[in-house]
Amino acid sequence: MFEHLLYDISNSICTITLNRPEVYNAINDKLSFELQEAFRKATADETVRVVALTGAGKGFCSGQDLKSIAGVKIDSFADNVRARYNPIILGMRNMPKPVICKLNGVAAGAGCSLALACDLIIASEEASLAEIFIGIGLVMDSGSSYFLPRLVGSARAFELSTMGTKVPAREAQAIGLVNKVVPASELDQAVAQYTAYYAAAPTKAVGLMKRLLNLSYQSSLDEMLEYEALYQELAGRSQDSQEGIQAFLEKRKPVFKGK
Repeated sequence: MFEHLLYDISNSICTITLNRPEVYNAINDKLSFELQEAFRKATADETVRVVALTGAGKGFCSGQDLKSIAGVKIDSFADNVRARYNPIILGMRNMPKPVICKLNGVAAGAGCSLALACDLIIASEEASLAEIFIGIGLVMDSGSSYFLPRLVGSARAFELSTMGTKVPAREAQAIGLVNKVVPASELDQAVAQYTAYYAAAPTKAVGLMKRLLNLSYQSSLDEMLEYEALYQELAGRSQDSQEGIQAFLEKRKPVFKGK
């Protein structure tokens, strides 16, 4: 179905792998639209309870494939971003399921944005992140201007974006860009621990928490209290909530179905 990415589902875990290793998974037109479709597909599939996003080969994603557009006249940079990149980021953030980034190598430019749009980032010690837009006289896009200051603060975000600073994995963890860093040989196992947890978690509650956290960026306390009440109503009516309460009363481990 896909030409430039791999799409696999196993044990309620959907793994999306950018598959252009010869160019460090740089994003061309085809891959950008395939990513949009992959996230739509994973969102609609009720058997999928968590998504893992990674790259084939040594890199995660080196951003826009500049060679693919060399010599091509771009009529509108704005329309290009709106059509190719924005739907990917919105698809990831609006998905009512967790998206875990398996950061196996360099994430640069739009590739960095793609990583930051995930809910969790588990990185190899060999990985790095870089907002390299400044190197070609462009501003950051694909959500980086939204996510970066919220993760590291405005002053550091300004430095990283305007200087195009490469941030190694350990430093990225120290400043709050990634959640966990492990040796490359342990990356698969580390990510599997997270995906296994979310594959067995109460998916509806996780999705509602994701929405609440997204809303908190631009809402007042009064508004958030009301959102919490509304979403608690939805969570409380779920089968998983009923199972969780029953398991607590019976002093056993709950078996959540994601419903």
